[in-house]
Amino acid sequence: MYKLSDDLALVQTVDFFTPIVDDPVTYGRIAAANSLSDVYAMGGKPITALAIAAFPSKELEPSVLTAILKGAVGALDEAGASLAGGHTVDDRELKFGLSVTGTVHPDRMTPNSGARPGDRLILTKALGTGILTTALKAGKLTPVQEAATIGTMSSLNARAAECMVAAGCRGATDVTGGGLLGHGFEMAEASEVTLLIRATECPLLPGVRDLIRRRFITGADERNRKFLGDQVQVAAGVPPDLLTVLYDPQTSGGLLIAVAANRADSLLDELKSSRGASAIIGEVIPRENAAIRVEK
Repeated sequence: MYKLSDDLALVQTVDFFTPIVDDPVTYGRIAAANSLSDVYAMGGKPITALAIAAFPSKELEPSVLTAILKGAVGALDEAGASLAGGHTVDDRELKFGLSVTGTVHPDRMTPNSGARPGDRLILTKALGTGILTTALKAGKLTPVQEAATIGTMSSLNARAAECMVAAGCRGATDVTGGGLLGHGFEMAEASEVTLLIRATECPLLPGVRDLIRRRFITGADERNRKFLGDQVQVAAGVPPDLLTVLYDPQTSGGLLIAVAANRADSLLDELKSSRGASAIIGEVIPRENAAIRVEK
């Protein structure tokens, strides 16, 4: 965030990754939605974006890159932002994403350092995209599961950001590659609190627990566990498969919002009215030895 004046600040972010689905238009939209999320997590509104692409020109036709950009522009149009340009390099592996600039009022930002004891925690999208996309690559998803996975990754966090700012929320983060627990840890550390997360309250994508039992788990699951170590304290009785979902890396995941307890129910109602899978999944408590406490 860069403050320009007492009532205007810039939010700037960049993100890109390799294809997560086969269809290039869908890939472009998901990559754009993912890139926009950091601006939304700060309570900001995206205004411009620059495209970043690594493209294997000897293996793929230029029309593939055109289709990727079409998907990204569709997401930017929905966000009310403009694609202002970009840069492409020739590479053996396809990668795509955006550098996004947004604006926010300095007094209405929602940094990940804003969580306070007593706040309720709201998650705005269902978990499990890492697990389901692993199964998708293996051709093991049902049509319903595939539609749900692509739908959640393609959807913007714009409405969730509007609702949380209107509710006077103090802190938020988006949930991406670090998983719910990884990004929750960042919020807890920045805010000097502990997050109490109730695993059974977390919304899940369809069939995710069955896919875990069939061992469709990403390599990032183990990396997230190693990174967090003893900063995650797990109570007895938490089902191991639910814990796996909490470590699962997300692509274009939802927002994790810290909101005052007396505003949590009304905010949840607003979020649910926009067809999201939002739920109250825990609360913020005074700092303990661990940054995250997971209960059943």
